[in-house]
Amino acid sequence: MIKDAMEKNENATPNGADLEVLKKHFGMCFNSDGSLDLEKLKARLGNQVAISNEGYELKFLGKNYARLLTSLETETVVVPDKKHNAKPENAKSKNVYISGDNLDALKHLLKSKQGEVKCIYIDPPYNTGSDGFVYNDSFGFKVEELASKLSISEDEAQRILDFTKRGSASHSAWLMFMYPRLMLARELLAKDGVIFISIDDNEQANLKLMCDEVFGEENFLAVLARRTKSGGGSATDNFAVEHDYVLVYARTVALLDKLTIPFDEEYLKRYDEQDEKGRYFWDTMERSSTKTKPYIITAPDGTPLQGKWFRSEATFEEDKKTGEVRFLKKKDGSWSVQFKQRLGEGKNLRSLLTEEMQNDLMRDEYKSYSDDLEVLGLGGLFSYPKTVALVKYLLQVVKGQATVIDFFSGSATTVEAVMRLNLARMKGLDDGIQYIMVQLPENLDETLKHSNGERKEVCERAISFLDSIGRKHFLDEIGIERIKRAAAKIAEENPLLVKTMDLGFKHYTLKEVEGKTLDKIEKFDLNDNALAATDDILKEFGVDTVLATWLVHDGYGFSAEPKVVDLDGYKAYWMEKHIYLIEPGLSDKGISALFDKFETEGAFNPGNVVVFGYSFSWTQLEALKNNLLKIAANGTNKHVLLDKRY
Repeated sequence: MIKDAMEKNENATPNGADLEVLKKHFGMCFNSDGSLDLEKLKARLGNQVAISNEGYELKFLGKNYARLLTSLETETVVVPDKKHNAKPENAKSKNVYISGDNLDALKHLLKSKQGEVKCIYIDPPYNTGSDGFVYNDSFGFKVEELASKLSISEDEAQRILDFTKRGSASHSAWLMFMYPRLMLARELLAKDGVIFISIDDNEQANLKLMCDEVFGEENFLAVLARRTKSGGGSATDNFAVEHDYVLVYARTVALLDKLTIPFDEEYLKRYDEQDEKGRYFWDTMERSSTKTKPYIITAPDGTPLQGKWFRSEATFEEDKKTGEVRFLKKKDGSWSVQFKQRLGEGKNLRSLLTEEMQNDLMRDEYKSYSDDLEVLGLGGLFSYPKTVALVKYLLQVVKGQATVIDFFSGSATTVEAVMRLNLARMKGLDDGIQYIMVQLPENLDETLKHSNGERKEVCERAISFLDSIGRKHFLDEIGIERIKRAAAKIAEENPLLVKTMDLGFKHYTLKEVEGKTLDKIEKFDLNDNALAATDDILKEFGVDTVLATWLVHDGYGFSAEPKVVDLDGYKAYWMEKHIYLIEPGLSDKGISALFDKFETEGAFNPGNVVVFGYSFSWTQLEALKNNLLKIAANGTNKHVLLDKRY
């Protein structure tokens, strides 16, 4: 578990993740010592790929360190909020809220969601130079250790570690912070997935270059400008800036479905006719300008008509055969050629989100940032939260059942947007959009010590609010409260429609292992525990935490529900391909009961027996291993591995 991750991380390198991908697909190009043979790779790729030393890229101090962070295993454990998760509204929910550093959360999520996420929306910290970062990406590296890993000087290593401290606001510090998170986000996206990233002028240009590198320049879709306010305010540095941006990238643009949003009612009025193929209106074929090659159309009376036609000659002829074209004679005797303009799947996202967009979703998009929160009694608790209208507008491109992730959840605007979008579509538990939110449990008492001006005022209001509802002073507590209040308001407003909606969520916290526990892990020696294992280390974690962490690690996700298996009074946990033995006290009869199940119950066929190594003696582990060998020898066609985790 944690010890296994720590040992793996000791040998981690900045390009480790990339090399693993190459080994998976081009293992024949690696030498026996694990090094990549570039000549073999070139020969394998042939003439289809040109390997060049020329080109351009975004360079910044700490880039290799950011790559190293991508390669490290998370050393956090998953702690389920049992009381919250057991409540009726949450017990069957497919939604997840994770309190923890998003770098760790993304690594946990990759175990079960890699290549499956249809949409990601994030609103990362804008690098204003004043707020400072509260994320700690130092991971305990010493200067000399980091210098050795990255093959850099100790001075450079020290500068990189300085970036990970609160208040670092340089471009390099911000880019180093974002790079590994975007790299991991890319791996989460489905092949037809899309990511939206809110940003302002301070880092928009750098973020664009970074995303070109991470997602591929060919997968860039748009930079959407967003109107943030309407009038008022004073101009600084010559301009009154009233906008920010949303960068949009596809995972693989060639596989991306067309990103469309529903038509509003005013637009639909034009499509006033309908046949078996759907809604349409008669539109004129003639245009003032067109790229279509000129051709002659013959009218019903034989008159040759020459014009700038909207559709090609081949399309026109086919449409004429299928009744998609008609001729109308005007009062002056001339002919009008018309075709059925059919209603499409939806309209494209707008590249400029402004107050002129008057449909229901965008009418108030540029309004006060806090209006959505004030309705819920949470006004003034966040600096510049995004509006529900904006996120809901973007999420309309998600069709059918899908998962949306926001790993900078903040005020949890994305959650309310998901719930209201599901409500508008009347989608329920099984066919709506599910969400996974991640929010750092920022200690607001610590933040207050380092804040001034508006940031300090917001922090003071947040602390006062948390006191009023009896919660600890952590930012994620406000996000959780916002979700609950938004769900209650939606249920109150729509009592009949929400009965089948998923308005709950499962809650988990990611925790680092405490120092005293690490000391026990470091000192643990199976040979000194050969006679009797204890539950000493298990008590430091708890059975629920070990089980939740393993379920996530083995790809079952945060909401997995394993079956409890009774082994002569010993409680084991079974989830598809794994059976987990966590607590001490497994007797010889319990071991026999386990292997009786393997041999007599055809449906019981996990391929892995996973044991919490600290809970078992050497004798017990040997008994488990020997019985597994007997299963294979008995001809049951069941091959089971013993997986000891520390």
